[in-house]
Amino acid sequence: MKKNVVKSIVAIGIGAALFFVLGRFVAIPSPVPNTNISTQYGLLAFLACVYGPVVGALAGLIGHALIDFSYGWGIWWSWVIASAVFGLLVGLFSLKKKTVASLNISQVIAHAIAWIGVAPVLDIVMYAEPVDKIFLQGAVAAVANIVTTAIIATLLLLAYNATKPKAGSLKKEK
Repeated sequence: MKKNVVKSIVAIGIGAALFFVLGRFVAIPSPVPNTNISTQYGLLAFLACVYGPVVGALAGLIGHALIDFSYGWGIWWSWVIASAVFGLLVGLFSLKKKTVASLNISQVIAHAIAWIGVAPVLDIVMYAEPVDKIFLQGAVAAVANIVTTAIIATLLLLAYNATKPKAGSLKKEK
């Protein structure tokens, strides 16, 4: 039990740090203002799939808060919370199966919920943002994130699964 807690804490710390670096320095501006094509969600989906929903939620929350803080405009909590929701949902949906198919189905659903639902609604409630602008940003973010996550998370999960020993692979040959 204690070993799993330590693994989770380390995964949260490393995940949040890598999420920050990817989100801050490897983000590609989109044609829609204040919306990037983000590479960090592939890593977050992979971590959530492998380590579970708590790691996914906290790595997303901390990592996104650090990105916003580093830009100097303050923390945009509606999108930070959406990142945490994304990590939580991917972790929940892919908890039992760590396959490429389950990861990608879960990430598509989680991105749609986070960026077309959670972020825009919280933007409207928390910041009184204009509805049309916010839902456009959310839709663009969802589509871009689904594509980048599909590529990056799939590659990470395939590499991870390739490193795991196969059943019976350690038996001596006669």
